[in-house]
Amino acid sequence: MSARATHFRTCNLCEAMCGLAIETEGEQIIAIRGDQDDVFSRGHLCPKGPALAQIHTDPDRLRRPLQRTRSGWRELEWDDALDAAAEGLHRVQREHGNDALAVYLGNPAVHNHAVVLYGPPFLRELKTRHRYSATSVDQLPQMLVAHLMFGHQLLLPIPDIDRTQYMLIVGANPLVSNGSIMSAPDVRRRLRGIQMRGGKLVVVDPRRTQTAKLADEHLFVRPGTDALLLLALLQVIASEGREQPGRLATMVEGADRVRRAVEGFTPERVAGPTGIDADRIRTLARELVTHRGVTYGRVGAATQRFGALAHWAINLLNVFTGALDRVGGSMFTRPAVDPIAMPKGLGVGPGAFGRWRSRVRGLPEFSGELPVASFAEDVLAGHEGRRGEGEPLAPIRGLLTLAGNPVLSTPAGSALGDALERLEFVLSVDMYMNETTRHADLILPPTSPLERSHYDLVFHLLAVRNTAKWSPALFEPPADARHDWQILHGLWARLDRLRGDDGVVKRGLHQLLERLGPDGMIDLGLRAGPHGRLLPAALRPLLGDRAGGLNLETLAARPHGVDLGPLEPCLPDRLPGKRRRIELAPALLIEDLSRLERSFPLGAAAVRPPTEAEPKFSLIGRRLLRSNNSWMHNVPKLMAGKPACTLLMHPDDAERLALRPGDEVCVRSRVGEVEVPLELDADMMPGVVSLPHGFGHNREGSRMQVAAEHAGVSINDLTDPAEIDELSGVAALSGVSVEVRLARS
Repeated sequence: MSARATHFRTCNLCEAMCGLAIETEGEQIIAIRGDQDDVFSRGHLCPKGPALAQIHTDPDRLRRPLQRTRSGWRELEWDDALDAAAEGLHRVQREHGNDALAVYLGNPAVHNHAVVLYGPPFLRELKTRHRYSATSVDQLPQMLVAHLMFGHQLLLPIPDIDRTQYMLIVGANPLVSNGSIMSAPDVRRRLRGIQMRGGKLVVVDPRRTQTAKLADEHLFVRPGTDALLLLALLQVIASEGREQPGRLATMVEGADRVRRAVEGFTPERVAGPTGIDADRIRTLARELVTHRGVTYGRVGAATQRFGALAHWAINLLNVFTGALDRVGGSMFTRPAVDPIAMPKGLGVGPGAFGRWRSRVRGLPEFSGELPVASFAEDVLAGHEGRRGEGEPLAPIRGLLTLAGNPVLSTPAGSALGDALERLEFVLSVDMYMNETTRHADLILPPTSPLERSHYDLVFHLLAVRNTAKWSPALFEPPADARHDWQILHGLWARLDRLRGDDGVVKRGLHQLLERLGPDGMIDLGLRAGPHGRLLPAALRPLLGDRAGGLNLETLAARPHGVDLGPLEPCLPDRLPGKRRRIELAPALLIEDLSRLERSFPLGAAAVRPPTEAEPKFSLIGRRLLRSNNSWMHNVPKLMAGKPACTLLMHPDDAERLALRPGDEVCVRSRVGEVEVPLELDADMMPGVVSLPHGFGHNREGSRMQVAAEHAGVSINDLTDPAEIDELSGVAALSGVSVEVRLARS
């Protein structure tokens, strides 16, 4: 009989990095609970953590490479599959040019340190400018603003939630997301801590979310107008002489330009479009200063027509109130493995903007990626359409997807699915045959999350406290399985041989990468990081405690993680290179204010409520605690309970339209329509409706049985690729104009 054992690791299903205690008996998982001794989560666990057991044993999870044939799918041996995959990629680029191959990276890639380390150098070797990722359906505006203001795309200020006295949350629901660019397990306890310290929590959102219900105050705001509100707060602070930048005053450039630029955004001007009273806006601005508050915004503030301006205004508020780089304010992390400081080629560079543009609309690249709002149209464009600036981009003829499902997660998803059928070769590295990978010629499935080691290379960079934790693989993978990094490295080495680029240097590089593996690279990163040790073992006894520091061995001996302390002020040292000052008024952002002014004329009136004659609404998305990515809908434990894919509408709106709970309603946008059950919710702002993201599992050919039983509809069959933030190119997923009517029987 197999002995029972308890293993400690980190959940990789969202950003919170909750510690797990997993009890096993042989190859069977007996129980998964929160690790009470985890240095970061202290026993907290959301419903997703225990679902790892069902993901590991999911009969729909692919375990062998699959190749599409005229008679259906057939399994391949790994060497044959990797050979065929590399030949397909090479053929597309050889016949049509490097840019003829497009790449899409999904959200799960950032939850896997092996993909973070091996993915970027492999993708650079593909030399294609048709790269897309979940970044531009999520946090692109935040990263662009960080690049312009601080000089690096990943210098993202994190709210010091555990020590703040006042927190303004705009377009975020951390009780459900567990943070998000504020990795914070047990957010409820942390937010209640603000109130228990005598502080205050204010939430601004078109929906009274779970976080808003916990708050001291909630303000409804019209979708897409967050930038107006935030700039009005800044205008009040500046015009009333309430600025308190503190030590930041000597580290900033452009404060006067900002003051002049926001003069016209008075509370009276923005009250109508935002739906928030001018006096309340003034009071909120004064409270931020008086209570030394911190401002935080996320997806709702980013995925709209003025997402970059909204996140610029958030950073400006934190500067003008002295919250940036202040205990209890908005601070920068010092992770044990720092992607910002890693050597070129392995780490993440400072970013770049607008070096080339998409084929059809000329949308700008950011950090080597084009906005996904242009993805479907660029695939469909063929040899027609705009070629952008500089060297023209070749038409897309092939696609590589890595842990992504863009048919459900990007605008015009149905059109994208149709477009994929026109491509000459599609390769997917994915655990599932989903709504996107069903179009592939080859699917290469990596090992299960519990069959590989884990280190949160990205989310330690975004956490509310500096910690470090490494988890070994829980189970040995089958002999015929491959990890993500082995798949990527195998493709890379084969492509080099096909291109004739496998000389001595390249062969040596591949041997080194294969020998190191992702854990070896993490070990080097720990040793070179701010908490590491580079000294050889022979010299450590001579220096005693001074030789102490982190490496993989020390983390392996500390299965509950290592606490490296709270966030600390670190400016200007944290700025990259020789940069010593923060640019408050980047020209691109200042110039974009004119677009905002044109969209919302001075004193614009409030939006009229929908009527039966004109049933027009603003559509917003919503996150579910039991879901993060679409493939989680294939987990029975996470899909239990009442149907989750419903359209939320305020009861007053439903009454005006003669609609009742449970009615099947038709929701129509400029680009598509769906039919979905109606759910009445007084927590919705009148004139606003909401659908969850990630559903739409009714496409023929996918192999996700549980998801198909809870198919729902895809919000991205409604989101309009023409609606974007014209500066950053991010898809405006929040505030999509839709009509809602009773569906025809």
